[in-house]
Amino acid sequence: LPRIKHTECFIDGKWRPSLSGKTFETINPATEEVICEVAEGDKADIDAAVAAARRAFDSGPWSRMDARDRGKLMFRPADLIEEEIDELAALESLDNGKPIREARHGDLPLVLDCLRYYAGYADKIHGSTIPIRGNYLTYTRREAVGVAGQIIPWNFPMLMVAWKWGPALAAGCTVVMKPAEQTPLACLRLAQLAKEAGFPDGVINVVPGFGPTAGAALVKHPGVDKIAFTGEHRTAQVIMREASERR
Repeated sequence: LPRIKHTECFIDGKWRPSLSGKTFETINPATEEVICEVAEGDKADIDAAVAAARRAFDSGPWSRMDARDRGKLMFRPADLIEEEIDELAALESLDNGKPIREARHGDLPLVLDCLRYYAGYADKIHGSTIPIRGNYLTYTRREAVGVAGQIIPWNFPMLMVAWKWGPALAAGCTVVMKPAEQTPLACLRLAQLAKEAGFPDGVINVVPGFGPTAGAALVKHPGVDKIAFTGEHRTAQVIMREASERR
């Protein structure tokens, strides 16, 4: 069995229990046995995570880093994932229930491809010059939007992380992610690998928890500049409504 290394919230580069002290069970769907207890984050933890992401974006090095350096750093988690790909596949299978062969030869190679693609894209995000009448210069400049709140489902836990982190980080955004309560372990392990890779504190934050508490707090938070969500369409409708009203 894979080692369960981290079960707490990952905020500002540190592992910490939920501020309420609550935990919830994550279940092995193959046996319905409890794998472990995971920190149950809620609004207070989301507030702390968004504050960390805000500081990292507004005054940290990430958004100001040379795009080539940012891309170079983004390659490192992929290298670390590749080094322990077999254990990560076992962890994905344990928490998600998919066959380990599918995780090892399907999901994980796609995670590597995705992270490396966006690492290479970091220094290729550029605007364009626009021809107009008269003696004028018109151009566009693309800038990071800020703090990205990200909510992902259970069916491709690690790949969903890569799909959400990749473009946001390449653009220079910082991240607060709420993984699915059914499958939090993969996201937490990837957060640790990002820390080992040398990502600055606060760039990546992970708060496990439930949609009506942690998820809703993230969606409504005025310090979040953009919400990225993959999941059921009725939940998406609620998110779009609440995110549009938060200011």
